Amino acid sequence: MRIFLAGATGVIGVRLVPLLVAAGHQVAGMTRSPAGVDLLRDLGAEPVRCDVYDLGALRMAVVAFGPHTVMHQLTDLPDDVADIPRYMPANSRIRREGTRNLLTAARAAGATRFIAQSVSFPLPDDAGAAVEEHEAMVLDAGGIVIRYGQFYGPGTFYETGKPSPPRVQIDDAARRTLPALDAPSGVIVVEEE
Repeated sequence: MRIFLAGATGVIGVRLVPLLVAAGHQVAGMTRSPAGVDLLRDLGAEPVRCDVYDLGALRMAVVAFGPHTVMHQLTDLPDDVADIPRYMPANSRIRREGTRNLLTAARAAGATRFIAQSVSFPLPDDAGAAVEEHEAMVLDAGGIVIRYGQFYGPGTFYETGKPSPPRVQIDDAARRTLPALDAPSGVIVVEEE
């Protein structure tokens, strides 16, 4: 299967790429940074340098790759958990405008599946509204929403300890994402049991 993965250099994306490649899929990994290009190539993906907010370039990139599936693992979050409140407007923009642009590009490319990351825990105010809008767009398009618990483990906000539930270890979250490739439209919850 040909999979266009937006957010391929993020904390879950870097784990998904090798899993997808090992499963025999052809993966185009999207990144905004030059360093991400080299990382994605090393992980076995075809690197695509593009910004989700540049709809024209995004559409051309997705159409050029010709994916069966577009996977949205984009977030705009800080490196330090204490800075999350300042990043909420940017992350809400990813959920609204980024999702809309990825859905537009997926339709233009004729992709038959769309899978998007979401959260299984409540967010306040506009951030919560952005999650609802994001999920509605994906489900209205016949896509799949994956609601992850809070990530913990290497490279996450909680590298040594565990956050309060709902939560999921990051490598387990990546492994448990793969069945979404064959799932029907709807919501999948990925949390510790």
